[in-house]
Amino acid sequence: MSIHIVALGNEGDAFHQDNRPSGLIRTYLGRSPLVSGDESSLLLNATSTVARPVFTEYQASAFGNVKLVVHDCPFTVYILVWDIFDSDWYTSRNLIGSADIIVIKYNVNDKFSFHEVKDNYIPVIKRALNSVPVIIAAVGTRQNEELPCTCPLCTSDRGSCVSTTEGIHLAKELGATYLELHSLDDFYIGKYFGGVLEYFMIQALNQKTSEKMKKRKMNSSFHGIRPPQLEQPEKMPVLKAEASHYNSDLNNLLFCCQCVDVVFYHPDLKEVIEAHKIVLCAVSHVFMLLFNVKSPTEIQDSSIIRTTQDLFAINRDTTFPGASQESSGNPPLRVIVKDAIFCSCLSDILRFIYSGAFQWEELEEDIRKKLKDSGDVSNVIEKVKCILKTPGKINCLRNCKTYQARKPLWFYNTSLKFFLNKPMLADVVFEIQGTTVPAHRAILVARCEVMAAMFNGNYMEAKSVLIPVYGVSKETFLSFLEYLYTDSCCPAGIFQAMCLLICAEMYQVSRLQHICELFIITQLQSMPSRELASMNLDIVDLLKKAKFHHSDCLSTWLLHFIATNYLIFSQKPEFQDLSVEERSFVEKHRWPSNMYLKQLAEYRKYIHSRKCRCLVM
Repeated sequence: MSIHIVALGNEGDAFHQDNRPSGLIRTYLGRSPLVSGDESSLLLNATSTVARPVFTEYQASAFGNVKLVVHDCPFTVYILVWDIFDSDWYTSRNLIGSADIIVIKYNVNDKFSFHEVKDNYIPVIKRALNSVPVIIAAVGTRQNEELPCTCPLCTSDRGSCVSTTEGIHLAKELGATYLELHSLDDFYIGKYFGGVLEYFMIQALNQKTSEKMKKRKMNSSFHGIRPPQLEQPEKMPVLKAEASHYNSDLNNLLFCCQCVDVVFYHPDLKEVIEAHKIVLCAVSHVFMLLFNVKSPTEIQDSSIIRTTQDLFAINRDTTFPGASQESSGNPPLRVIVKDAIFCSCLSDILRFIYSGAFQWEELEEDIRKKLKDSGDVSNVIEKVKCILKTPGKINCLRNCKTYQARKPLWFYNTSLKFFLNKPMLADVVFEIQGTTVPAHRAILVARCEVMAAMFNGNYMEAKSVLIPVYGVSKETFLSFLEYLYTDSCCPAGIFQAMCLLICAEMYQVSRLQHICELFIITQLQSMPSRELASMNLDIVDLLKKAKFHHSDCLSTWLLHFIATNYLIFSQKPEFQDLSVEERSFVEKHRWPSNMYLKQLAEYRKYIHSRKCRCLVM
């Protein structure tokens, strides 16, 4: 493949021949890193000229293996090359017409030569142009900037410079790219002029390659039967994940008053609000210390220990007002709030904690509405910061307002994992496959409607501490509890994800079902064909389980997946286990289609009979 460049004009100063720079084209060919060829090869065609030559030819290689042919016509006022150009117009026209790029160059200090180009030869050149890119290069630094004489008979402006406006006007007339090259150094030649020229060279190569491919495609249609076109497979059904309601679940727990195990009282022993130890301990080391989840030696932070002692006191007195009315089984723990001002804002503070402990501005606004004194507001806010403090850190919540711009911190989805399968604060134990798994009723009730009904209705589980679980393995049930506690899960594989989906369907946790469906789909989609063919997973059994457990989205997707990979799954023995309806669906949507396979067989038979090489395979 080759690129043809035609350069017209003289970039030298006709009135300063001694200071004449090297030619623009020669300089570019000698300096560009994309053009290969030594000095002798460039001079080979430049010196082998006949009498009265119009064009000087240069040859080189560009981009490694692209032949670069340059025809340079240096029009000047002193040799009559313009006359030769006119006299040999047929050759000149053919060269210009076959050019991929045209470069028109002039010196900014030679206005006479510029007007010769503009007035006499641009109209002629325009007739030969064939939608090729044109570059106009104004070379040199202007030496004479004064205004020329306006007399129509005066020729005193012959040595004046060519203005930028004149060059731009000429470029607009030709639809060309206008460049000003103040000198022929590495910057102007290599990066400026060279960058524009190489851009047009790449465009020319792309166009030639495209035309070559079109011609080859047209030629291939004359070799008999055309190869069949493989259509695209049908688009797989799109599964939309269900939005998380983790924050709202735990926030609603504060208002539903279910599974309450702690009650806060005013210093005058009036009940203020009910809460849950597991949620409070998941957020604060102060409550961990208060409820004996951690000891002072484990926390080792004097400010947290001091805050716990100053704010709260546990009351186990049997003479406490209302103690006789408490249930004899496991009554809620009574906590006296020592600070009356802090106690007046406790309901807002707990609502702030249950909602994720990130809405600081709303908390400050609620406290200001209750407390008029700014000192009291600051005192309460500082105590809240200390309650949420991490042991050993000076003040991890120094700039509380910065949390407003973030996502909810929601300590529970990470901190609640600390209590997963741990006996601390546990009030229910599941018995699975001969082993026990401790849990917390408050979290289960908040996150699972089936368990909420089980623990609060007229069921045996409502009053029992030990609850047997059937039909689920321990590993699957622990993954289920992990989702309830943290709102996330990571199955070990497709089989475990299906077991977890069955468990989620049993307890009607729809979002966990969607997560398992997406996990299975993602795993199957990421498998290459070779792995699909060799894997031991029974895809038809997976389909039947999805249908049995009302996972409609997954079952529909699996049917499309079997149809899309028909050539793989149709060879497996479990393919025969498909029902008549499922088999009909797969055959209808199979890929590649039966029609394509027939056409491909006929085409191969034709190629073999002609004993010629296949153009596609």
